[in-house]
Amino acid sequence: MSISSITESTQYLSFKLGEEIFAVDVAKVREILDVTAITKVPQTPDFMRGVINLRGSVVPVMDMRLKFGMPPTERTVNTCIIVMEVTQDGETTVLGSLADSVQEVLDLEPDQIEAAPRIGTRLRSDFIKGMGKQNERFIIILDIDRIFNAGELEVIAGTMTEMDGESDQ
Repeated sequence: MSISSITESTQYLSFKLGEEIFAVDVAKVREILDVTAITKVPQTPDFMRGVINLRGSVVPVMDMRLKFGMPPTERTVNTCIIVMEVTQDGETTVLGSLADSVQEVLDLEPDQIEAAPRIGTRLRSDFIKGMGKQNERFIIILDIDRIFNAGELEVIAGTMTEMDGESDQ
């Protein structure tokens, strides 16, 4: 989805990673959880912190700070898990993302959103839908469906299939 396709006011859930404020379309968010016990899964990417049990379902938990090349998320009273639906190639995967804190639900009009900056060719910015502006601050609007590549989602899905198989025995 390009910036030109955002033609009406959209609601976004904003959250902090470090000092930066990010946002995702609320339609992608299932729920927000307090951090619970996360079970580490061997031989998964570093940014995959492990899995949680969400009402009997195995849900992978990602550390977006690690995915974005930041230091790992430090657990505080405000740390939470945002459970989202990621869609790629017609397949939907439910996953959790660690956030330092959830801020608020924002209504952003199309004129409050600018195109993502082009920062050379080394930095991937295709997962940034745009830059929201509110009260003199920038909010990085993420396209959650583009943050993880197909290979990473396959590893995550494979891990979930194995975990579900173990829990059935």
